[in-house]
Amino acid sequence: MLTFIGLGLYDERSITVEGRDALRDADHAYAEFYTSKLLGATVDELRSHHDVDIEVRDREGVEQRPEEILDAAEAGDVAFLTAGDTMISTTHVDLRLRAIERGIDTRVVHGVTAQSAASSLTGLQNYRFGKAVTLPFPYAHGADGVPQSVVDSIDANRERGLHTLVYLDIKVADGRSGSPDDEYGEYMTADFAAGELARDWDDVLGVVVARAGSPDAVVAADRLSALSERDFGDPLQMLLIPGDLHHVEADAVRTLGGAPDDVVSENEL
Repeated sequence: MLTFIGLGLYDERSITVEGRDALRDADHAYAEFYTSKLLGATVDELRSHHDVDIEVRDREGVEQRPEEILDAAEAGDVAFLTAGDTMISTTHVDLRLRAIERGIDTRVVHGVTAQSAASSLTGLQNYRFGKAVTLPFPYAHGADGVPQSVVDSIDANRERGLHTLVYLDIKVADGRSGSPDDEYGEYMTADFAAGELARDWDDVLGVVVARAGSPDAVVAADRLSALSERDFGDPLQMLLIPGDLHHVEADAVRTLGGAPDDVVSENEL
């Protein structure tokens, strides 16, 4: 059996009760933290809290060399851990399909996602989001500014009055594990992202969500240029570009995010 378990958003306690029980019952546990990370817990804290030995695999160890994981799942119960919800990344879907091809039973235990948390914290209704995008570091896509594919997706959402969730790039240094213990990760900040996006959208309303799931989560709403001048503290951070705002959503971004009335009125239905 191969059980994919989402750890939630922040620390060793963010996992669901179902996920905790499945992890503690497993014969072997593997984890990856290159798609996202738990900023509130180290691997050692995860191991200690759940009294389980957890082996962290890098991207190559999951995508190109999954045989050890699959062999263990063929012989016993294996837990595969990721931050957030476990099936958001195509890497994990591929691993599940490989397991099924080998006749291995699979199971998914979901965790809270950044997407659902962004909607919950900001008051922007989840069914009014369009296609999400990831904003890469400029050096990662080899050009200045925002990639055209990101521009096109945000424009398409805005034309339909839909909100856009912008995931901000995470980079793990070559040869590093990508574990929560790894101090060499690089995290795009929301202020930087707001400055990049302000070049293309004439200073529209943006909403920052920082450290969702943590005790000190932050929500801040303002024009992109104003957000670009603020410091939102530690990662992880996201940026939302609202579309048309229902009156309840408008009240939410004012009350929960501190958005100025004049900025909100430009988006309110």
